[in-house]
Amino acid sequence: MSMSGLISSRNFGSFVPSGNVYRSGKDISVQTGGGSVAQDPFSRWQHKMYLPVEDRIWKPMRKSHNKGEHCSLVSRQSSLCLNFKLQASGRNGCSFVSSAPCSSNNVEQREVYGLGLNRRKHAQPEVAKANKFRVSYKSEGYNISETKIDPLQSTEGTGEAILLEGNLQQASPWWQQFPKRWVIVLLCFSAFLLCNMDRVNMSIAILPMSQEFNWNSATVGLIQSSFFWGYLLTQIVGGIWADKIGGKLVLGFGVIWWSIATVLTPIAAKLGLPFLLIMRAFMGIGEGVAMPAMNNILSKWIPVSERSRSLALVYSGMYLGSVTGLAFSPVLIQKFGWPSVFYSFGSLGSIWFVLWLSKAYSSPNDDPDLGAEEKKLIFGGNVSKEPVSVIPWKLILSKAPVWALIISHFCHNWGTFILLTWMPTYYNQVLKFNLTESGLFCVLPWLTMAIFANIGGWIADTLVSKGFSITSVRKIMQSIGFLGPAFFLTQLSHVRTPAMAVLCMACSQGSDAFSQSGLYSNHQDIGPRYAGVLLGLSNTAGVLAGVFGTAATGYILQRGSWDDVFKVAVVLYIIGTLVWNIFSTGEKILD
Repeated sequence: MSMSGLISSRNFGSFVPSGNVYRSGKDISVQTGGGSVAQDPFSRWQHKMYLPVEDRIWKPMRKSHNKGEHCSLVSRQSSLCLNFKLQASGRNGCSFVSSAPCSSNNVEQREVYGLGLNRRKHAQPEVAKANKFRVSYKSEGYNISETKIDPLQSTEGTGEAILLEGNLQQASPWWQQFPKRWVIVLLCFSAFLLCNMDRVNMSIAILPMSQEFNWNSATVGLIQSSFFWGYLLTQIVGGIWADKIGGKLVLGFGVIWWSIATVLTPIAAKLGLPFLLIMRAFMGIGEGVAMPAMNNILSKWIPVSERSRSLALVYSGMYLGSVTGLAFSPVLIQKFGWPSVFYSFGSLGSIWFVLWLSKAYSSPNDDPDLGAEEKKLIFGGNVSKEPVSVIPWKLILSKAPVWALIISHFCHNWGTFILLTWMPTYYNQVLKFNLTESGLFCVLPWLTMAIFANIGGWIADTLVSKGFSITSVRKIMQSIGFLGPAFFLTQLSHVRTPAMAVLCMACSQGSDAFSQSGLYSNHQDIGPRYAGVLLGLSNTAGVLAGVFGTAATGYILQRGSWDDVFKVAVVLYIIGTLVWNIFSTGEKILD
């Protein structure tokens, strides 16, 4: 009979027969299963062999051998010498075939030349199948006989490699072992990166555009707010659509739609103001479905123990999108003119769309390549993933925590969207920065948000893992997200240097980022099956804040000052803090 072995690629320190291979500490263990062989009294028992890999146990006679060549392994602690014929070799190990016949002996528990053999009761199978064999040996030597039997699975995690029929199957590359749920998170992250790149480019391009087309502040405010006309229309519709047919199609549609609208923006601007307003509204339609669709997907893919950090990472994509857009837009405008910003940024959506179609799935149940262990983790740490057929609107709107979400989202977005759309103008008009400086200094607050959003996510998940209630964690994080910006915006009227003004903006945005672990995570807490609809509802209020806040800012600036703009935002932040801490909850209220 033949056998096969695996020699450690690092020091050739262990011999492993075929079966499921696992690495634990400094040992490589091989799961071998007894089968339906009549003479085997342990046919329902499973044998586990621990093979030490320390260099002091085994060493090859020489470090390299050619295929087909006979070679030996010698124990440093005994006179045992194992003779093999090299069958195949690779970077991760070598496959050997014994050069001597094997004999059958009773299998017992003993130590032979440092190789420990233990048997234990077989438990519920959980991992991949491999052909098993019975292990036998003599006290004066070590032989292994192979009898093909019914597969018997191991209970100990995923194997690093599986040896079938004497051949070594290499372990999968790291990118294939990367958790599929985090592939979804990274794709959503990159979609939101593009989302804000395409959104904020107008806040830079509007400066040369307003000079070219002779727009006043009111017209600029109208153009900036026109984006939210379309954005408002698709919030609830996008949530319903995502909850019913899945987030993959909805998010894919949104990215392609807004990318096309971005590319067509310069053409619309040259045709006239009405065409530009319509095109910006069309862009808002595409971006409006993004957040509900993303929330729907992550509610299905991410267990509650990873919820805050995954959402924080995705939303940090928005902030880094702002960083990227604000950093590169001035350079492109100065070298190629303002239309180049829209052409270059908009074309990136097609690349993302190809990756999305090939890698993303609306639900873990739809992914044929999802491993059993990861699937168990997702479904074990989450709720029912059945699609929604009917939206219980009356029940949803009767819950006080839902209204706390809606009101708080409005208060939060008023200040956020003002800073998003008007910050370059503030730097240019108040701090007297030029176009390039305005774009570069706008990067700092958004970069701060990207960093602190992820810090907040890890803090929130850590607090939950240490026993804090989800309700307490959400209230703590959101209170920071409200009161931090309120404090730093009040300081803007007292600073005397541009550097301090930029610092206050950065601190304001950095503390605002904790909201991603507060209200932005709460939709999946209170109603995970309706996460898309809930975010659509609350973000509709947030969009209204963007529409009214952006337009109102232009109106206020014609009759007042930037201090008046910031005072309105501070008042709304305080109102949001009170409503959130009184009425919000982290418990599931919608099933």
